[in-house]
Amino acid sequence: MRYFEEYIKQGEPDKREKGIIWQTAIGLQQVDGLKPSDYLIETAKQNIEGDITFDEVKHRIDAYYKVSANKQTENDDRTEEADKVSARIAEILSEKTFSFTPTEYIQIHRRLFSGIYKFAGKIRDYNITKAEWALNGETVLYAGADNLRATLEYDFEQEKKFSYKGLNKEQMVEHIAHFIAYLWQIHIFGEGNTRTTAVFLIKYLRKLGFNDVNNDMFEENSWYFRNALVRANYEDLSRDIYRTNQYLIHFLSNLLLNENNILKNRELHINYVATKKSSELLNQNGSENGVNVPVIDEIFPVKNEIFPVKGKKFLVKGKKFPVIGLELIKLMENNPNITIIELSKQLSISDRAVKNNIKKLKNSGIISRLGSDKTGSWKILL
Repeated sequence: MRYFEEYIKQGEPDKREKGIIWQTAIGLQQVDGLKPSDYLIETAKQNIEGDITFDEVKHRIDAYYKVSANKQTENDDRTEEADKVSARIAEILSEKTFSFTPTEYIQIHRRLFSGIYKFAGKIRDYNITKAEWALNGETVLYAGADNLRATLEYDFEQEKKFSYKGLNKEQMVEHIAHFIAYLWQIHIFGEGNTRTTAVFLIKYLRKLGFNDVNNDMFEENSWYFRNALVRANYEDLSRDIYRTNQYLIHFLSNLLLNENNILKNRELHINYVATKKSSELLNQNGSENGVNVPVIDEIFPVKNEIFPVKGKKFLVKGKKFPVIGLELIKLMENNPNITIIELSKQLSISDRAVKNNIKKLKNSGIISRLGSDKTGSWKILL
């Protein structure tokens, strides 16, 4: 959502800059499927107008959630996180200070998540795994807890020694992609790693002189950014799946070089099969050297015989449901932990439409929710 379009397109320079900062800060919440409240949006606009400072924004958000604490649900907890972290990101991005050090990186995490996570600004002392949508529920192998500090310091030292002199812009982007992919994979924080890394990256790019960047990227494609980091750090040679920086390079090339690479999250899924469009590869029978060319977009384990599609409906036990419900089932089957916001983004429909279709599927005994809205998972019952 372009909450601050009026300021970005038509505002005075100071208001335009603040509008971009706020839009970026809010957009970054999408990496964890979070959405800010209307209250934050209105408070941010007052900041852009110059009526209140960033400190006053944070005080108002804190007071707002103290008053409503007794009424909160788990969903509200996540909205509170989105609001508070957005305000803190906006403040950090507005500051003209930066130090390329591990301490700065850790300090950004502390500032973003203080009072939200007990371990804010602390290096994790336990090993982690994270089920990833792009990996069909599998996890990237993150650095072990025993040597996180040393690994982090080594990566910073290597980057400090690296010289960009003599490189063209494309080569610079490739190296930045390499550095940020490895920094993210260390994953020194238990939670909030991607948002911290993104904020650090933006500050670092400014230090390198990339001030005129395409800010729409972090506003509109932050989830793609996260999935690109995942694919840059995952491989399974037994299935011919290899680590690749190409998606991250596409993102950064759009961000820094104003390229127009098409960014589609579905193409980052390990089950994605790209459609081969080149007529030179196809003969008149639609085959390549006698072998049929796959033309499907995604592969899902949901079986057609269980959910047959008839026109714009699919059938379950003789009952008809909108075919969008079948797409929801497919996404849930691939990633049982997928959120409402992620479902909305993947299907390009509103949160309300997602919830209405989920309600129909639940009431008909097709799906169920195990656990809470915040930490639970989806189960396909048929």
